Amino acid sequence: MNIKPRRVGLIVPSSNVTMETEIPALLHARERILPDRFTFHSSRMRMKSVQKEELERMDDDSVRCAFELSDAAVEVNAYACLVAIMSRGAGYHRVSEKRLHQATVENGYPSPAINSAGALINALHSTGAKKVSIICPYMKPLTQMVVDYIESEGIEVKDFIALEIPDNLAVAAQDPSAPAELWKKLDTKGIDAIVASACVQMPSLPAIEMIEKASGIPTLSAAVATTRSILQALDLPAIAPGGGSLFSDNQAVAA
Repeated sequence: MNIKPRRVGLIVPSSNVTMETEIPALLHARERILPDRFTFHSSRMRMKSVQKEELERMDDDSVRCAFELSDAAVEVNAYACLVAIMSRGAGYHRVSEKRLHQATVENGYPSPAINSAGALINALHSTGAKKVSIICPYMKPLTQMVVDYIESEGIEVKDFIALEIPDNLAVAAQDPSAPAELWKKLDTKGIDAIVASACVQMPSLPAIEMIEKASGIPTLSAAVATTRSILQALDLPAIAPGGGSLFSDNQAVAA
């Protein structure tokens, strides 16, 4: 049976090299157990240094990316730069989603838009998490903005680690398994979830299930949450082997 691939648009910071690896890795793992197929189509916004002013300039350019990707008639646009969204103030992920969706409407190829900030918030709410601890690669002032944003959505951040890496390529160069050790430095008493990477650029996929096994605490990342939101936008079951407990409620569907 010939199955038409689902087209996924990725709106990517120009220096991001992780979004186009971890999200496809999860969805390709899904292809091994389910018939759905996916193709990935990217448009990039300039950003090299993770600083508030540069993040704002980049975010302003995201509408252009949505227009370009709608030329390819993608079925969903996924925008990854969690800190760019969260640094623009409480609730901004909803504003961004509306702006990007409207761009596709104006171009005649309407498609939903999601972003990693909203995806992480929605995923935490879906698990019933009220208190979390998080790992971020950002400088402390930006990390505090992320903490404030998450708390503005009704989720307490008990503890955080800020790795203070300003160069975005250096963020991507971190060992993907490093969060499996870093989480041990967090205060996890009484928390409902661990965010192993509150950044799509900081790799963490191999560490997700390692942390869950060692800690006994549900663990997710911005990339894992974004993958879940992509599947939801495509009206597909949220199944992705290797993505941890965020997908576990649906794994029986593929059995």
